Amino acid sequence: MASTHNHNNNNNGCTTHIPKKPKLSPLSSSPFITPSEIQSEFSHHDPSVARINNGSFGCCPASVTAAQHDWQLKYLRQPDNFYFNHLKQGILRSRTIIKDLVNADHLDEISIVDNATTAAAIVLQNTAWAFREGTFQPGDVVLMLHYAYGAVKKSMEAYVTRAGGTVIEVPLPFPVKSSDDIVREFRSALERGKSGGKKVRLAVIDHVTSMPCVVIPVKELVKICREEGVDRVFVDAAHSIGCTDVDMKEIGADFYTSNLHKWFFCPPSIAFLYSRKHPKGGSGSELHHPVVSHEYGNGLAVESAWIGTRDYSAQLVVPAVIDFVNRFEGGIEGIKKRNHETVVEMGDMLVKAWGTHVGCPPHMCASMVMVGLPTCLGVQSDSDALKLRTHLREAFGVEVPIYYRPPRDGEVEPVTGYARISHQVYNKVDDYYKFRDAVIQLVDKGFTCALLSD
Repeated sequence: MASTHNHNNNNNGCTTHIPKKPKLSPLSSSPFITPSEIQSEFSHHDPSVARINNGSFGCCPASVTAAQHDWQLKYLRQPDNFYFNHLKQGILRSRTIIKDLVNADHLDEISIVDNATTAAAIVLQNTAWAFREGTFQPGDVVLMLHYAYGAVKKSMEAYVTRAGGTVIEVPLPFPVKSSDDIVREFRSALERGKSGGKKVRLAVIDHVTSMPCVVIPVKELVKICREEGVDRVFVDAAHSIGCTDVDMKEIGADFYTSNLHKWFFCPPSIAFLYSRKHPKGGSGSELHHPVVSHEYGNGLAVESAWIGTRDYSAQLVVPAVIDFVNRFEGGIEGIKKRNHETVVEMGDMLVKAWGTHVGCPPHMCASMVMVGLPTCLGVQSDSDALKLRTHLREAFGVEVPIYYRPPRDGEVEPVTGYARISHQVYNKVDDYYKFRDAVIQLVDKGFTCALLSD
């Protein structure tokens, strides 16, 4: 663990301190995982890189990859035996664990798919069919947040717009001062969607937006949708499991998806899609996997469990992940709490060092925080943001996404570049000091993004 650092430069001075460690005390008769054991579990990570970007691709400990390898060998050893005697019951076990994790009422409300992008395609494909078959009328509205994930926006274009639906984006402020700002913009967009007698057929709401990252007040927005007569609500929560609180009964959406390979330590790729069971029909009865195979028509959960010969091992290691997270004090809830507290502390350390600000209040962060970069770095476009990210990786061994926020009219010297920092159990305080010092070095040398070639 790093010692306390002091670093001063001509522009800013900063004093940082080490975040408190969780107490290592026994759980029943077994001790909690030690720092050296955590290091061993993630020894396959490149030690030369400060990887403060768990949000993009997640991570998988060695004990879970070993369990995955066992499943892969079981298949390769005797594929027929694996298919007939192990695959279905293994996926059923994973679905059962997920059902309990997210507090769903029924097992058949939970399907396992590759990732949240696949889940979005399933829901939006179903929406497109409703337009094509006349259940929804041309011009009826689908609502989504402006900060929806890029792949979801493309799915809107591929499915909803082509089928005759009208897509309305909810503009969101950034930086964000409070949840009220989001609620106000959402209500305003709903009013626009309903103008002229149009019907809002589907609202797509992020739980944790990707870039910029903000925790959205999903329970309140779902409640508003119910009050305003929105037909269906789909929560795209790619980051949520292992990152923030997830409870299907409390959230109350019709559809909800989250990856398990981002913050829940599974290997890529696995996500769940929740489809609320309605009295008139079983959950998932209207939904179909976009890859049609032999199980078509048997419900989404069954369809998704077999889409042809492929590697299903990532969907089978959920029990091994439970074993891993339960080695930590408080299990996954304890991990979430400590990740949140530490990333907020590291975000504060960085913005104090650079003289900037964070992108939202702590209660609207989960395990990721947006931190403003010094304006003198000259992040003036999405291209600049990508070039700076590449430069930090190649020149300093820092892996962190950079976001460009266009300046608003009348702003004076606005912060237009933000870094999205993550914290996961493998991260060390030195990772954030390394990032801090890299930026300070760039500032001291008079660096700007304009100096980087395309």
